[in-house]
Amino acid sequence: MIDTGTLYTPWREEFVLGPRDQECIFCEPEKRRHVRELILYRGKRVFVVLNRFPYNTGHLMVVPYRHVAQLEELKQSESNELMSVIALSSRVMNERLEPAGMNIGMNLGQAGGAGIEGHLHVHLVPRWIGDTNFMPVAFQTRVLSVGLHTVRKRLKAGFDAACAEKRKR
Repeated sequence: MIDTGTLYTPWREEFVLGPRDQECIFCEPEKRRHVRELILYRGKRVFVVLNRFPYNTGHLMVVPYRHVAQLEELKQSESNELMSVIALSSRVMNERLEPAGMNIGMNLGQAGGAGIEGHLHVHLVPRWIGDTNFMPVAFQTRVLSVGLHTVRKRLKAGFDAACAEKRKR
């Protein structure tokens, strides 16, 4: 009997069951090539990185440099920059990828669905009408319209343009 009340995401299997870094992947991102290569923006207190295991094309995360697990652990300056960079990321994503909508959220703690429990991060997932289909569930195949490095190039150019615009002011 098929359980119709559960949504399975087998394309995330590598992330869930694959080898784990012993250290937090978000701490000292420059030391981890697979993280460093996907960084789109570096702020004073937070950075933006593409998700290597995306739910959808363009899925990115805004991450504080400091290792904290809960929102209340953030300093006010970190919290302010986090929100500012989420807004910047949303703007860049809308300009460069033109999604029909977007999911923005956090998974805090194991019960909350956090894949990286000890280091909070905010997900921005662009959405398009009809972007979900039967392929992942039926065939364990993700359908991502644009490759990770192409998306990185497009979004990185958007962040660079936004930073240049800010410096002009």
